[in-house]
Amino acid sequence: MDISIHSSFLPHDDPDASLAFYRDVLGFEVRDDVGYDGMRWITVGPAGQPGTSIVLQPPNADPGVTEEERRTIAEMMAKGTYAGILLATADLDGVFERLQAGDAEIVQEPIDQPFGVRDCAVRDPAGNLIRIQQRR
Repeated sequence: MDISIHSSFLPHDDPDASLAFYRDVLGFEVRDDVGYDGMRWITVGPAGQPGTSIVLQPPNADPGVTEEERRTIAEMMAKGTYAGILLATADLDGVFERLQAGDAEIVQEPIDQPFGVRDCAVRDPAGNLIRIQQRR
C-alpha cells in the first residue's frame, strides 16, 4: 500500500504572525493563502517537498464546534496544549540558531534523547508545540 501524509493542520489565532514564523523563521514556502468569511487558511511547506504541507487554519472554522468547545480550544491554545507537530532536519543546531534569531519561544534547547534522536522544542505564535528532531 502506498500512502503518504499530504497535509497536517495546525490552528492559528493570528494569521500574519503564523505566516511570518513559518515563512521567515522556519523558511517554509507559502503554497496557498485563502480567505473566506473573515477567516484565513495558509498552506506552507518545506522547499523542495511539494507533497508535504502544513495548513494553518482558524480553529473556529468548523461549524460543528460549539461555543463552549471554542472557549476550550482558545484556552488550550493559550496554554500551548492544543496541537503540535514533529519535524525532522539534518542540521538541528542550524535550525535552532535560526529559531533563536527569529525570537521563537524556546521550550527545550537541543538535547540528545535516549531514544536515538537529538531534538529541540519551540512554540509557534499560536502556542502549537513544534519538536524538531535530528537522527544521531
